[in-house]
Amino acid sequence: MHPAPSLIAFTTLSGLGFGMLFWLGVDATPPTGWVAFVFYVIAYALSLAGLGASALHLGRPSRALKAFTQWRSSWLSREAWASLVALTVNALYAAPLVFLDQRVAPLGWSGAALALITVGSTAMIYTQLKTVPRWHHWSTPVLFVSYALSGGALMAGKVDLAVWLIPLTGLVQGGCWLAGDRRGTTSTLSTATGLHAPRAFEAPHTGDTYLTREMAFAVARKHAEKLRLIALLLGAIVPTAILLLPVNHLFALVAVVSHVAGAMTARWLFFAEAKHVMGLYYGKI
Repeated sequence: MHPAPSLIAFTTLSGLGFGMLFWLGVDATPPTGWVAFVFYVIAYALSLAGLGASALHLGRPSRALKAFTQWRSSWLSREAWASLVALTVNALYAAPLVFLDQRVAPLGWSGAALALITVGSTAMIYTQLKTVPRWHHWSTPVLFVSYALSGGALMAGKVDLAVWLIPLTGLVQGGCWLAGDRRGTTSTLSTATGLHAPRAFEAPHTGDTYLTREMAFAVARKHAEKLRLIALLLGAIVPTAILLLPVNHLFALVAVVSHVAGAMTARWLFFAEAKHVMGLYYGKI
């Protein structure tokens, strides 16, 4: 699959934002006043930036509002509704924290649950695709939620949690890569046509199309292996090592930048390594 920058930004930034909202919502002693205001501005900026990138990826961004009408059958529509409700409830929870220094616990718990539901809905957009065997597995939602919880804990200043969750996410990511490598399509030209060892005489067409651009992207295995190491190094190893040191604001910023860079690298591979069965038609599988 083509690793479009908008999809990488969407899945990475929105996961960070909603993960941050989760930890702010369940915190029994949350920040208040202007400190809470800053935390929520960051969380909402990340969430909205991710959702905005998602809208830009649509063929016609001007019709993004129509996605809300398909909630019965579309995980994209369900994600849109979940994000809207989550952002609304978390805003209602944040208001008394900022202006009254008071915590309304039920609103915080509800907002936290809705934030995770939003992340899960995002993951299900890809998990539901039977035509992409690497994604069509329960591990995909686990991976998305893991990144949201670990990155959100780091962004929310929960160092004692992040120092455990970030390496755990690295292990989950490594497991998903190894399992995904073994979980490929069992379809071939032979099973599709019922013929014995057929081969394509020539390409279906002479020029690129939307399908070849979006569905038939390929990344060399040697490049993928290098990028996996980079993703684990930046996303898990470096931030964890920094968090184990006496943390100051500069070190915390370096840990955040490193983790986000690693997460984006891993998310690039999430799309680049996914093989759509349509690739059989073009001899890409």
